[in-house]
Amino acid sequence: MKRRTLLKHGGTATIVGLAGCTGGGSGGQETTTDETATTGETTTEATATETTEETETTTEASLSGTLKVATYSSFVDAPSSSPGGWLKQEFENRHPDVTVKYETPENEVNHYIQQAAQGVSIDTDVYVGMNVDHLIRIDEKLGQKSLFAPVADRLSHYGHVKDGLNFDPQQRAVPYDTGYISLVYDESKIQKQPETFQDLLKERYSGDLIVQNAKTAATGRAFLLWTVNTLGEDQYLDYWQKLKENGIKMLGSWSDAYTAYENGEAPMVVSYSTDQVYAHRQDKDLTKHRVGFLNDQGYANPEGMAKFAGTDKPELAEAFMDFMLSKQAQKQIAQLNVQYPATDWAPLGAEFKKYAKEPANPVTFTYEELQGNLDGWVDSWARQIAGGR
Repeated sequence: MKRRTLLKHGGTATIVGLAGCTGGGSGGQETTTDETATTGETTTEATATETTEETETTTEASLSGTLKVATYSSFVDAPSSSPGGWLKQEFENRHPDVTVKYETPENEVNHYIQQAAQGVSIDTDVYVGMNVDHLIRIDEKLGQKSLFAPVADRLSHYGHVKDGLNFDPQQRAVPYDTGYISLVYDESKIQKQPETFQDLLKERYSGDLIVQNAKTAATGRAFLLWTVNTLGEDQYLDYWQKLKENGIKMLGSWSDAYTAYENGEAPMVVSYSTDQVYAHRQDKDLTKHRVGFLNDQGYANPEGMAKFAGTDKPELAEAFMDFMLSKQAQKQIAQLNVQYPATDWAPLGAEFKKYAKEPANPVTFTYEELQGNLDGWVDSWARQIAGGR
């Protein structure tokens, strides 16, 4: 199989680009000047977009009921300002007869995979926070059972999703943001940052790195896949064994790992390359939030949303998903989730230009490359490195 997928910069193949608009932080209105300068929109196009959004709001005003949205916990309650609260409030403001209710199961999407495999009825409508590896697991575990339904062609804003971010051949999962997995480290304790994966094995970094469990955390799984992508499926377990012997600390979730890092339990953690955006907003010492790319790479990790196949509120679910792709929501999701937008019409401001970091060589695995391999890689890793956890 093709082991490495490089995401080239420039043109439509670009996975993510840094664009500017009015200043950073959450909230604030975009100006026509900034939109035109950064996205190439004309004043006429901008006006058309505004008119379209107003029309949609009026048309969908008749929607009613409780929408159950499942997601990971930090999307709703994170150290930074999570986007979940804003999305709920804004969507409910647009649709006064709608209530958005979040569910955050500990095992995230695996919770629903297990329910579907056991034939348990699922009364949730939308899942937010899915990666390509989740789709692989769904298809391998459930076979012909449908956990999610194709939805992309039912969303009016889907055309604004960047081509390079789409990761579901069946168009069930629709990207809403993306990030790069990287190292975050404390420069006051790490005088020389590790520049390669082999550097992490040096004695000088013994006990310095916190990682997430690849069985239970998306960031941990992405970091594992990064090692497979770069080192090869014949070498990654040997590498992880050496990493384990060098004293890595493993925690169950990104939130647990990042909290431990901020508490000084270790001077390095696997996280995202937008970390300094969050640190700047919290007025933190940026020397304790340096971003490091191993091998000049970062693992691209787009997140998607999907409509549960068994939902009895398909129109409400689609309206919420389409709202998440709107220009206003895309800007807010990126700012509040401290990630890059998935669409071409939500430019971000000077804050992201200054503090967000982009790797020289983004890498990732495609659906086709992971199919038939993902579970084997993760299960082998869990048995040998995580003690079966």
